[in-house]
Amino acid sequence: MATEALGWWGVPLAIATGMMRGGTPFLFVSLGECLTEKSGKINLGLEGTLLMGAMSAYAISYLTGSPWLGVIAAGLAGVVFGLIHGWLSQQPRVNDVAVGIAMIIFGSGIAFFLGKPFIQPSAPQLATINLGAWSSLPPVQSALQISPLFLLGVAIAPLMHWFFQSTRWGLFIRAVGDSPEAARAMGVSIFKVRMLSVVAGSFLAGIGGASLSLYYPGLWSERVSSGQGLMAVALVIFAHWNPIQCLWASLLFGGAQALGPALQSVGIEQGYYLFNAAPYVLTLLIMIITCSPKRTLSGAPGALGTDT
Repeated sequence: MATEALGWWGVPLAIATGMMRGGTPFLFVSLGECLTEKSGKINLGLEGTLLMGAMSAYAISYLTGSPWLGVIAAGLAGVVFGLIHGWLSQQPRVNDVAVGIAMIIFGSGIAFFLGKPFIQPSAPQLATINLGAWSSLPPVQSALQISPLFLLGVAIAPLMHWFFQSTRWGLFIRAVGDSPEAARAMGVSIFKVRMLSVVAGSFLAGIGGASLSLYYPGLWSERVSSGQGLMAVALVIFAHWNPIQCLWASLLFGGAQALGPALQSVGIEQGYYLFNAAPYVLTLLIMIITCSPKRTLSGAPGALGTDT
């Protein structure tokens, strides 16, 4: 690791690297959940979608030799799961949370079953972009090998913000999420808008899964997601349903994820497991703060969590 060769100077470098590497799946899943929740639906099942995307990407990359075909397969897996979730969650007397939990179990179960043959084989990884070419230090060059998926996610965040604020379809999504009755009076199909939002959000979550198996940590295992799909729900709340703030929040979560390994590499062993739990502690703190009755959540869609 860079910190081993650079000493304490490598700690901030490792955390910055973690922001980009570990923050990539958070970014895609949170943007997908932001899009879904803007339409007034909650998709807790993105953890299952993330796992299915990771498995699909790794398997297709291994079978075809093309990691980019793996990325496409991960997105398509997300679309399938989005279609299932979008249809089920809009049936009469069906609860979003219950459907999400069922989709976590279903998605993870399918991913674990189909992915068992691909745990040991090594699949081709996505080519990276060397942002450390300016340095003559190999550890710095290694730390700054950035995936194009990270750059793609960074580009999607402001594009999604513009989409919500400046396009007709963005207006439809916000109208359905804030006031379904008003949207219905405008002649907007609530079912169609929410279905497309859930599917598009799941597509992004699937791409987030591909970043796990084809970039960092760059493998397929049953524990590769570490609950990031569920943490993304808290991240969206923390970001106030703003795609650009989802980007900054994702970098924060990615940096928190890298804190433990960075400190361990310079000899700090005390509290190692506590530092590794930093993303989960951060999630818990966010939920405690945002659930306070003395605080109001700005940006929350008015119909979010209702069965309208």
